[in-house]
Amino acid sequence: MPDRRLLVLACLLVAVSLLFLGWGLTGRVWLILEMRSVKLAGLILVGFSVGVATVMFQTISGNRILTPAIMGFDALFLLLQTSLVFTLGGFGYAQLPGTMTFMMNMLVMMGAAMLLFGLLLSRNRHDIQLMILVGVICGLLFRSLTSFFQRMIDPSEFAMVQGAMFASFGAIDTTQLMISTAVFAVVSVVVWRNLAKLDVVSLGRSTAISLGLPYDRIQMGVLVMVAALVSVSTALVGPITFLGLLVASLAHILMKTHRHVLLLPAAALISATVLVAGQTVFERMFRMQSTLAVVIEFFGGLLFLYLVANGRVR
Repeated sequence: MPDRRLLVLACLLVAVSLLFLGWGLTGRVWLILEMRSVKLAGLILVGFSVGVATVMFQTISGNRILTPAIMGFDALFLLLQTSLVFTLGGFGYAQLPGTMTFMMNMLVMMGAAMLLFGLLLSRNRHDIQLMILVGVICGLLFRSLTSFFQRMIDPSEFAMVQGAMFASFGAIDTTQLMISTAVFAVVSVVVWRNLAKLDVVSLGRSTAISLGLPYDRIQMGVLVMVAALVSVSTALVGPITFLGLLVASLAHILMKTHRHVLLLPAAALISATVLVAGQTVFERMFRMQSTLAVVIEFFGGLLFLYLVANGRVR
């Protein structure tokens, strides 16, 4: 029987989804519903991907204040956008097919992650902290290169880059959404079949190996799945640095367990609910006078400082 807390979270997500679809519904109802349904599906998909990826990354790293963003995914995404504008110009960048740009962003981010994981973990299989440190350094390098290119482009072209600095849910392409959904579905099946192993992995490398678990192989597999989820969500809407930290912390507080069969669905449902509810408020009440991603980053940053100040990292 499903946990009651998960049922409550699922009902809450359904409620805010219906509110998102039905609030202020007038005029050409079916056309508006179709557009809102695509946006709703994108919000839920991104929420699920970020929530699941963050909990799994924290399990592998053994640290509750880390998120996949620390590996430099968002910095690499911004570097790609800035490089395209710098190379092609604003007009050339605007003429690029959206699906091609999406696929390029996704494949480059996944390729960079696989290169990082493969080079470091193949030689230092137990030293994931070294991998995280290298990821942080790569992120700083990407941000420095991004800043360098931004100083060399025209102010009008910089405005195009500035639009990619925060996640945007205003227009989600159906083809890109279908590709992202397919990737998420494949990862979800693999994760579901390995939930018990993730519980053992959370005990630590030495304990997991003593219990007969092939820790190194599972570690690499989890990192690959995390890279896939973060890549598709970032390529679809843009970077959301602190959303994962926010929802993973809320999932741990609500579920009060280390069992991934409860943590992963809770984090996914909370993340999707936050995005759908927030987007509903900003679109229907504030008429898009602010950006949802900015608010999420603000509260996520405050939570990060709180967790660090109180030493709640494990």
